[in-house]
Amino acid sequence: MRILVTGGAGFIGSALVRQLVLREGAAVLVVDKLTYAGDRRSLRDCEGRPGFAFLEADIADGERMATAMREFRPDAVMHLAAESHVDRSIAGAAPFIHTNVVGTFALLEAARGHWLDLDPAARAAFRFLHISTDEVFGSLGPEGAFTETTPYDPRSPYSASKAASDHLVRAWHETYGLPTLVTNCSNNYGPFHFPEKLIPLVILNALEGKPLPVYGDGANVRDWLFVEDHVSALIAVLRRGRPGGTYNVGGRSERRNLAVVETVCDLLDRLAPDGQGSRRRLITFVTDRPGHDRRYAIDPSLIEGELGWRAAETFESGIEKTVRWYLDNEWWWRPLREQKYAGERLGLLAGKAG
Repeated sequence: MRILVTGGAGFIGSALVRQLVLREGAAVLVVDKLTYAGDRRSLRDCEGRPGFAFLEADIADGERMATAMREFRPDAVMHLAAESHVDRSIAGAAPFIHTNVVGTFALLEAARGHWLDLDPAARAAFRFLHISTDEVFGSLGPEGAFTETTPYDPRSPYSASKAASDHLVRAWHETYGLPTLVTNCSNNYGPFHFPEKLIPLVILNALEGKPLPVYGDGANVRDWLFVEDHVSALIAVLRRGRPGGTYNVGGRSERRNLAVVETVCDLLDRLAPDGQGSRRRLITFVTDRPGHDRRYAIDPSLIEGELGWRAAETFESGIEKTVRWYLDNEWWWRPLREQKYAGERLGLLAGKAG
């Protein structure tokens, strides 16, 4: 297949591209703006491979997206390009609206023009897969889980922008017949994760003996999904999903944030002891972020039953693989810590302090 992947230099996108190029043998055009969270080094194993190409571009540039479609002639589009950090959306929402809403619109229009230009067989086989988040559903109580029919209730600028993009994708299917698919995933973790997010931030701060910030009381619950499991789900949806369908992707691994941080501390104490006792000593509770959803949980029964997908990693196996990767790959994360993000607090409103 010929697959155009937006956001392919990001965390989930690069994992997907590595799988498509190195294991699936697909021809892949990565389209990425290379913002702070995009890093072409994450694709170094794909560089020079037959069928791999890279285009540095903004997906909101409709003319460039139309040209990319016309020249590459994809059989499918996998749309992962997004601003994705809640804290950054609190501090400044404009980039989230630009990329997640305007960018998705421009990409849909470019894809629709390409799709209409295909012959009937290729048009029937074409797919536009939009990768979204469980955060569009809002916050859960102590029981229950998000399903594909859960009403939307976004509570941050980030989740609101993703909800808008989901609605656009579904509208382009209903109005124009574009064969779209939507996935909503739980919190991902794994190698090549930009260190502003909880797990890589805790790993690197702990290695450097810095405080490990935990928002509020640390009791917020997330469902954790190893990134390579997510990628395998996306490929299954692309191949076998129903056009117009939505699939929730989760790891069945709910954990309180504090428990996640403690697990990372204990793994580092075992794998890279610092001689100063348990790294749990570094845990520091800080002011909660505004609009912090209390609990997310995904019910992945539909994708498991309909497409035969199931997460291969438990949280315990996946988090150990992740910690070991960061211990072994300082070449990747050290420049980010020194040049892009050193671990400072993000997302505080004016007048608030950590």
